[in-house]
Amino acid sequence: MIELKDIKSVYFIGIGGIGMSAIARFFNEKGVKVSGYDKTVTPLTSQLEAEGIKVHHKEDVEMIPKDVQLVVYTPAIPKEHKEYQYYLQNGYNVVKRSDVLQIITQSSLNICVAGTHGKTTISTITGHLLRHSGYGCNAFLGGIAVNYNTNFWSQTPSSAGSSDNNVCVVEADEYDRSFHKLSPDIAVITAMDADHLDIYGTAEAMEEAFIEFTRKIKTGGWLISKYGLKRTADLVADHHITYHLKDVNADVHTTNLKVENGTYWFDVVMKDWLLKDVNLKIGGLHNVENALAAITVAHILNIDDDKIKKAVADFKGVKRRFEYIIAPPPRGEVGRGPVFVDDYAHHPEELRALISGARSLFEKQKLVLVFQPHLFTRTRDLADGFAEVLDMADEVILLPIYPARELPIEGVSSEMILNKMKLKNKQVMSKDELKEYVKSSGGQTSPFGGLQGAVFITAGAGDIDAMLNELKEMILNTNSKN
Repeated sequence: MIELKDIKSVYFIGIGGIGMSAIARFFNEKGVKVSGYDKTVTPLTSQLEAEGIKVHHKEDVEMIPKDVQLVVYTPAIPKEHKEYQYYLQNGYNVVKRSDVLQIITQSSLNICVAGTHGKTTISTITGHLLRHSGYGCNAFLGGIAVNYNTNFWSQTPSSAGSSDNNVCVVEADEYDRSFHKLSPDIAVITAMDADHLDIYGTAEAMEEAFIEFTRKIKTGGWLISKYGLKRTADLVADHHITYHLKDVNADVHTTNLKVENGTYWFDVVMKDWLLKDVNLKIGGLHNVENALAAITVAHILNIDDDKIKKAVADFKGVKRRFEYIIAPPPRGEVGRGPVFVDDYAHHPEELRALISGARSLFEKQKLVLVFQPHLFTRTRDLADGFAEVLDMADEVILLPIYPARELPIEGVSSEMILNKMKLKNKQVMSKDELKEYVKSSGGQTSPFGGLQGAVFITAGAGDIDAMLNELKEMILNTNSKN
């Protein structure tokens, strides 16, 4: 494998992916010549181009550079992809994203956050804590940090001052067993729920993959895992700490948790340590628990208590993780205007956390949830779980399945979830039908016409986020007429 210091030019197939673009930014910042392909123009690919990275969107061998030292591809691309096949057949150094992360993190202190949900938020809060406190880190994230509008930052950003620490915060992806390429000094495991069964086959095989991930932890390293994981006894680490939102049996938990004006206040309790009056300004009780894991990492690194609290209070969240598109109204006016929340949730347990979090903040308001299922295989395998969780909302609108890398599967559609749901107010709509639904003013046909205090939630890992600005304007215009 080529050494990091010798890499002068890199080409990315699927550069617009959230994980791929973080690595592209890493190389670009180091002065390496970076270019890539992605099938569609997105805000992220446009940002990459604005940063000096050449991106094209046509699958064409004539458009690709022939002098690159390293070609990085995402496992999501089809194996018959023309550019991928060209590089393979002509002897280029072609590797997965996980291989590059392995190269980058060979000599650093590595904080690797894994789990079937929550890992993006925890890794982002952790990276923010290290950056805000001046500890410093390279952060490779699976989402866009609102504070910095990026999914990557380097060890010594100018805003944080200089640091001699060589640290990487990495979102450790379980898809395709990518996280087995990493060597954590500190590992976090948030959950091991069944997912990616197209890769693993069974829930048990997936659990074994997480157990194998813990075997990658360096000698003397730390594991921070969610309290109550099914296979906790099988997880391996020299030092093991469990965390939980409220369960006092966990090594780390919260107490004195309260909600004030859409934000959370809480104390962090650990054996021989108490961190009082922590303020988190992003929604969702699951995010309090996510912050708890990140705070535990910071404490292990001996970051000052006051710096931890200031960093948490300054954290503005991750785009598409309980992100307010229309924020709650001022104190004293709750229920007088619409609230619009968007979230990446695409697994039943993520949706459960999303809906529960919304209920904790807006317990007296109607929850209208629009969900775009992601992948035919996930819908097929988890339809019962999706139906059960979606029944927790007051009204549910399902969009057609977003296929991503998959071809349709006979008999698998959004109606598969709908037919298993017990909720009365449910339906499947196209995107155009959803727009008409939101635009309609007044009466029983609109979630906002007679319900100005409704909480409108969009969720899914597909392209539903491309509708956010349009839906926001429709909601605000509809609400202003009532």
